[in-house]
Amino acid sequence: QVHLVESGGGLVQAGGSLRLSCATSGRTLSTYTMAWVRQARGKEREVVAAISVSSKSTYTADFVKGRFTISADNAKNTVDLQMSSLKPEDTATYYCAASVLAFTTPNVERYQYWGQGTQVTVSS
Repeated sequence: QVHLVESGGGLVQAGGSLRLSCATSGRTLSTYTMAWVRQARGKEREVVAAISVSSKSTYTADFVKGRFTISADNAKNTVDLQMSSLKPEDTATYYCAASVLAFTTPNVERYQYWGQGTQVTVSS
């Protein structure tokens, strides 16, 4: 198992930047594919970005491509999401998630472990 704790959320103006961090503990991070998943009020969860920690291959959703970047640090056991050019529609609770799959996937159902989430609010 892996334990996930997110940090770095907050309130930011449109056009601003935030960096989310996910601290992991338990099994070796490189055995997982990690993702950042968000859920806006009244909407379904959606995978924003994912990374296969062993291969460093990544997936980025089209709606954040060019603005968000996912990265993983094996030594620190952390997975970060750098968010820039934020828009009001990026407002959501952002969750760190882990999958035992060896490849990235935009399917939220393939992620078995979840953090408690961190709120990101982008004001216009």
